[in-house]
Amino acid sequence: MNPATWWATTTRVLRQLVADRRTIGIVLVVPTALLVLLHFVFLDVPVAPGAEPAFPVLAVNMYGIFPMVAMFLVTSITMQRERVTGALERLWTTRLHRADLLFGYAAAFTVIGVLQSLVMWSVGAFFLGVSTEAGAPWVVDVTGAGAFVGIALGLVASAFARSEFQAVQFMPVFIIPQLFLCGFFVPTAYLPGPLERIAAVLPMTHTVAALEEVRLQSAPGQGYWKALAVMLAWGIGALVVASLTMPRRTR
Repeated sequence: MNPATWWATTTRVLRQLVADRRTIGIVLVVPTALLVLLHFVFLDVPVAPGAEPAFPVLAVNMYGIFPMVAMFLVTSITMQRERVTGALERLWTTRLHRADLLFGYAAAFTVIGVLQSLVMWSVGAFFLGVSTEAGAPWVVDVTGAGAFVGIALGLVASAFARSEFQAVQFMPVFIIPQLFLCGFFVPTAYLPGPLERIAAVLPMTHTVAALEEVRLQSAPGQGYWKALAVMLAWGIGALVVASLTMPRRTR
């Protein structure tokens, strides 16, 4: 991996993303708009005396889930579009290494993912009444790591897809099972034994667990750092897999 070519790839992709208003809109506006919609869905739901309203709890979880899902979709589609248009094949004629390309894409998209997280947190905290015991940096660290995992998995999916539509079709493989098992719908402790063991190694489970610590503790402890380490390990591992499987020719 060459730092110079990695940096050149990162800056090139960032410029392309900033110039693509549709992608920026999908990444920065749509998840926040869905969060606002969720707020109004729960607006008139009665709350039992002494109970905690449902929306703030769900919203904190969404801080981590939305970036992972959105960045998976955007990354897999964008990379597939680069291949279909011939941009990747032109890059392969240079001395660019697969790792430089994929880690450059991951770095650029992670910057956008962190911005997405900041926008969501700002709207939630200042307009929707969503609060966490820990401050914004703790939240953004987790959501940024979740976005990084989504990006890396999106790059893996794009390596096996032959079209943008096929890239989207990989979402039920990479994302939906995690959504069911992460503890968002049912606490992982209530899952059947085999499913609980599977959930324990999935990155989205650790995203939700870390955000739960952030919501309840002003200084998250060992569980937070363990969750962050698992997410980063997943992201780096997925990038390595993508670099080994990325085809040099359009199929």
